[in-house]
Amino acid sequence: MTTILSHPLVRHRITLLRDRATPPKLFRELVGEITEFLAYEALGDVKTREVDVETPVANTRGARIDERIVLVPILRAGMGMLDAMLHVLPYAKVGVLGMQRDESTAEPVPYYAKVPPAKGDELALVIDPMLATGGSACDAVQQLKKLGYVRIKFLSLIAAPEGIARFERNHPDVPVFSAAKDERLNSHFYIVPGLGDAGDRIFGTL
Repeated sequence: MTTILSHPLVRHRITLLRDRATPPKLFRELVGEITEFLAYEALGDVKTREVDVETPVANTRGARIDERIVLVPILRAGMGMLDAMLHVLPYAKVGVLGMQRDESTAEPVPYYAKVPPAKGDELALVIDPMLATGGSACDAVQQLKKLGYVRIKFLSLIAAPEGIARFERNHPDVPVFSAAKDERLNSHFYIVPGLGDAGDRIFGTL
């Protein structure tokens, strides 16, 4: 299942993110802000436990997150979303999956993996700005499943219909959350209208 955010505050930021004139500093800030909106949507069913809390005027009951969460950015562009996720989930563990795109086939080439050992009940949040062909996303989730992760969600800023279809076909049990669904992929497998290369724009390596 794929959820596309439609909130006006998200659409406003996506528009700024797309603009080729947006400088790296502002681009990174927008990525962070949109990522926090995605986290808010994706974590609506996160487990909590009731606790007692003493306010300045009374005793009451509250809720605290009762969930082991692992953040898994796909290198390198996914690192641009990590700080925002840690701002929302400062106690989360972090793993990384390194994948390089083969420009001739647009398929991912894994080159690095360092992920906390799975205990079976934690929630893994895979983060990557672009869901284009779906190759990297599908491969990342497959790696996590092989490592014993059962509960997984995928978060992206922009998604192409082709990537969504491939992901849902390969991992129908993994929810996808994206801030925008674009028109298509072009002949070079870039999302249209998209925003260009997310990694280059985040790290200023254009």
